Amino acid sequence: MEKILEMENISKSFSGIRVLNNVSFDLYPGEVHALVGENGAGKSTLMKILMGVYQSEGGSIKINGAPASIHNPSQALALGISMVHQELSPVPEMSVAENIFIGREEGRFGIVNLSRQEQLTSEILNDFGLNISAKKKMGSLSVSEMQMVEIAKSISCNAKIIIMDEPTSAITEAEVRKLFEVIKCLCEQKIGIIYISHKMDELYEIADRVTVLRDGCFVDTLPIAKLDRRDLIRMMVGREITDVYPVANNKPGEVVLSVKNLTRTGEFQDVSFDLHAGERLGIAGLMGAGRTELVMTVFGARKPKSGEIWLKGKKVNVGNPKQAIRLKMALVTEDRKRFGLNLLASTGNNIVAVIEKNLTRLGMFNNRKANSVSDEMISKLNIRVKSRNQAVSSLSGGNQQKVVLAKWLAEDIDIIIFDEPTRGIDVGAKAEIYKIINTLAGQGKAIIFISSEMPELIGMTDRIIVLHEGNLAGELKKEEISQERIMALSANVM
Repeated sequence: MEKILEMENISKSFSGIRVLNNVSFDLYPGEVHALVGENGAGKSTLMKILMGVYQSEGGSIKINGAPASIHNPSQALALGISMVHQELSPVPEMSVAENIFIGREEGRFGIVNLSRQEQLTSEILNDFGLNISAKKKMGSLSVSEMQMVEIAKSISCNAKIIIMDEPTSAITEAEVRKLFEVIKCLCEQKIGIIYISHKMDELYEIADRVTVLRDGCFVDTLPIAKLDRRDLIRMMVGREITDVYPVANNKPGEVVLSVKNLTRTGEFQDVSFDLHAGERLGIAGLMGAGRTELVMTVFGARKPKSGEIWLKGKKVNVGNPKQAIRLKMALVTEDRKRFGLNLLASTGNNIVAVIEKNLTRLGMFNNRKANSVSDEMISKLNIRVKSRNQAVSSLSGGNQQKVVLAKWLAEDIDIIIFDEPTRGIDVGAKAEIYKIINTLAGQGKAIIFISSEMPELIGMTDRIIVLHEGNLAGELKKEEISQERIMALSANVM
């Protein structure tokens, strides 16, 4: 069978640093070819070269056996190449239809046919089983809904090669099932899929072959059925990760946070739970169960209709995140790009963002102290960065997540809420973040841990509360926790 894509000896450097070194990759019609490696291995850079965002410094690209010169995304699209990006970049004030057809608007003589776009968008969304209005503002959608719209947009381009970069990082299990059905249909139509994901279960379910990159270099391409998971991880990281979920040495102590009958209309109702010092409390539930909404309310980012929050036996009013921070609470949000980082600032400036007030005296900002704190946190969390002055936007996902953590750890915090803390990061970075969380719990910090990955939730918690459609469905102690019991409570079938 003739290959629809051949990339040979692709190289790329930024600021004199080689990020891709003679990398080769190919794709057959109707194949799902996984591209894997740690964050910073060069996966996204290789795909951006294929999309014409970057230009290779050597090598060649062939589409259906013919040499191709791709200088911009429009040329890539004309050649039948489309991409679902890991980092969502919707235009919030435009409608869903306008986002799907941006750059390829329906119309004549420069006049956009909005009704035609809305009709086509409704058909596209219906094919995905999405109950989203084509006229709805993109900014009003949840992260999950935006992700599905981006996937639908890519597939609607009638591409012959579709790149999916972490397509399931923010969607529900039901949506994952639907996406996999769509991928199988696309493969039957001889469309080739390049699939990038850090989720091992997905790779082994959906992929035919896998190519591994490490430190910008090609490691190997093999049928995924010939690789067990431990071998694949070893190829990705260059070492064996024996303890996926490291043993914690924490000892839960006194109650530091009590949430009593907290309610927010349309999101959750009458939720109560306690959190102990040194405890890792998991919050489980299907997407839309109210997990994120609950912790955002506890953190003061949303206002409750009713209920009480108590800290160390004292009733408190958490009216906004500033008050939460003063009460020694922190929130590592599920969307680091939108809510966790200032992407226009340096790594160092992001690290000291929360403690700026402590570094300012008589109107003068203490740069020396700020630099010292930044350097200390970079070293402590092993953040891979050239210097504190490097733009945080240029870091890999795992290192960006460490910067978010560093920002909070630079402050004196007692309670840390982690909402999907390892979303979109590689296995090596995950292991490092797990160790950081366990160290914090061992120091007596109280941890709330939300994850949609069941093994992670089980491996990283001492106790789990489960939400179902905004209601507290149950609580599981360590010895009671299992995937079956969590799913039964999540679906309210116990």
